[in-house]
Amino acid sequence: MNIGIFTDTYFPQVSGVATSIRTLKEELEKLGHQVTIFTTTDPSAPDNEENIIRLSSIPFFSFKDRRIAIRGAYLALRKAKALELDIIHTHTEFSLGLTGKYIAHSLDIPHVHTYHTMYEDYLHYIANGKVVRPTHVKVVSRYFCNRTVGVIAPSKRVLDQLRHYGVLRNIEIIPTGVSLEKFDSTHPVNIRQELGLEEDETIILSLSRLSKEKNTEAIIKAMPAVLLEKPNVKLVIVGDGPYRQTLEELSAKLTIDKSVLFLGEKQSDEVGAYYQMANLFVSASESESQGLTYIEAIASGTEIVVKDNEYTRSLVRSGQFGVVFQKDEDLADAIINTLNTTFTTEQAERDELLYDISATAFGKRVADFYSESDELYQCEKKNQIKLAK
Repeated sequence: MNIGIFTDTYFPQVSGVATSIRTLKEELEKLGHQVTIFTTTDPSAPDNEENIIRLSSIPFFSFKDRRIAIRGAYLALRKAKALELDIIHTHTEFSLGLTGKYIAHSLDIPHVHTYHTMYEDYLHYIANGKVVRPTHVKVVSRYFCNRTVGVIAPSKRVLDQLRHYGVLRNIEIIPTGVSLEKFDSTHPVNIRQELGLEEDETIILSLSRLSKEKNTEAIIKAMPAVLLEKPNVKLVIVGDGPYRQTLEELSAKLTIDKSVLFLGEKQSDEVGAYYQMANLFVSASESESQGLTYIEAIASGTEIVVKDNEYTRSLVRSGQFGVVFQKDEDLADAIINTLNTTFTTEQAERDELLYDISATAFGKRVADFYSESDELYQCEKKNQIKLAK
């Protein structure tokens, strides 16, 4: 198939959505499909990118490291016609998403969508949540998704939310997968050595955007209790964002700043080494729609401590790959107990989980979804013709 992917977020922006889309592109191409990405311009983007079409854009006004296209729909339509696209796959409900919807309608080809973001967790970025309300999110999401032939939900949490919004179209849960070879235990870079950390130090890793909804604050607040029990622990925080200064000030206020390292943002091809040098990956976020960092940690062989929900329970597999905790107040005990636990997992069960979270399985499931969606689209077209007669 000739596939057009439309997204406001792509590399060099660093995000789970960008990583998910690049992984999907690579896997679909391995299966023999042609994939073209339509996305926003970016000052840091390299020249002469292959199979990437960038449309004029500006930074999103309250989210400066993200961009939104402001023109280029007709250029995109000309390019899509020349490419003879068979299907449109959108990854945003806004500028490039609307462009993709317009092109799918113009070319009379199926349009599928992945719903990545739980927007109600991010409304504070727009006028402190005083302008855009959850009701607006519901209306926009329902309108956009019900005018597709099918929707991909990265987790059951997303599916349940879309049904709550009133989305009636076919929805299939397809979790994003990771390229397992990027997270194996043979990474050539010794991060501990680079950071001056001793091999016998216990390292807790937090890897995410440093923003309010990621709740990194809860991990820092848990550290004094962890250090009382285990003085040899260091918390390594990888990521950047608007909340970084607040978090640095909090660690200083709690007098644990010598045990907390803020390393800033790292490129996606570097993060495998950070997972592998850690004894434990911890996240207190409740805003994740798919938890890509969780499965990257597991793929790296690192146990996880994450906030309890249906998806995270399925990942830890009855405590074989880590633990879940209920409330922020429980996090210190969860970390201490996990560090005191020796995890044993049957190889067959580990292999099963690794395949489930692999990029290979992800690509095949999405390709199958395209085929099913195309069949459904053609069937609906025939029914419309019959009704017109």
